[in-house]
Amino acid sequence: MCGFCFSASAMKARTRNFHELNMKRSQLLIFSFLTVFSVFASAKNTRILIVTGGHDFDRKSFFEMLDSFQNISYTELKHPEANWQLGEMNPKTFDAVVFYDMPKSISEEEKKSYFKLLKLGKGFVFLHHSLASYQDWNEFKTIIGGKYHEEQNSPASSTYQHDINFKVKITDPKHPVTKGINEFEILDEVYGNTEVLPGVIPLLTTDHPLSSKIIGWTNKIENSRIVYLQPGHDKNGYFNPNYQKLLKQAIIYVSK
Repeated sequence: MCGFCFSASAMKARTRNFHELNMKRSQLLIFSFLTVFSVFASAKNTRILIVTGGHDFDRKSFFEMLDSFQNISYTELKHPEANWQLGEMNPKTFDAVVFYDMPKSISEEEKKSYFKLLKLGKGFVFLHHSLASYQDWNEFKTIIGGKYHEEQNSPASSTYQHDINFKVKITDPKHPVTKGINEFEILDEVYGNTEVLPGVIPLLTTDHPLSSKIIGWTNKIENSRIVYLQPGHDKNGYFNPNYQKLLKQAIIYVSK
C-alpha cells in the first residue's frame, strides 16, 4: 500500500474515533445532567403548615413522626391564632396545609382565608379529629368531605372508641395516596356513624362494626386537592409504617 493511501486510511480512522469519542462524551454529559436533575428533583423540599389546637394529642410522638419524613419541612400554626395566620401568610412560602385540629368557632373573615387558599390551589390534608371541627359551619363539611356529628342524644350522633385493632382496606391501590400499600392492621381510635358526602372518592375502608365503613377519601374543591385520613389518634397510629406512608403520599399528592 502506498504511503499516501495509508495516511488517508489512518486519517479516516482517527476522524471516526474522534467522532465516536465526542458522541460518548455527549452521552456521558447528558446522562450526568439527567442524574443530577433527578437527584435534585427527588430532593425537592415540600413545605407544609401543620394546624393544631382544639384537641389534645401526643405532641412529642406526632412531631417525631413528622421529623422522620425526608424532604418535608413544616411550620406549626396553633389555634386560636392559626386561622388568622393562614390568611396572613404568603402562599408562596408553603405547598400544602395539614390540619390536625378541632376548633369550634371561626369568623367570617377567617372563612375567606380557606377559600382564598382553595382558589390558589393549595392542597389540604385533614387528619383524624379534624372531622369534628366547626360544627356550626355548614360549608366546612363540603371542604373536608364529611362530618363527625357531635349532637347529643340524637340518632345522628357520631361515636368513637379508643384502642381498636382493625383492618384497613385499600379501595384504589393505583391512587397516588395509596400506591404501594396493601391491606394492613392498625391499633387506633375508630369513629362510627360519621357523615361522608357522596361526591368524595373513597380510598380507605374497614369492616369493623364500631367504625364507619369509609375512613379515608380524596376530594376536589376549587383548584385544590383534599385528602382526609381517619386514623391517627396517637403513637400507635403515628408509628405504623403504613400510616406514615399514607400520610407522606397524601402530602405529596395535594402539594402538586
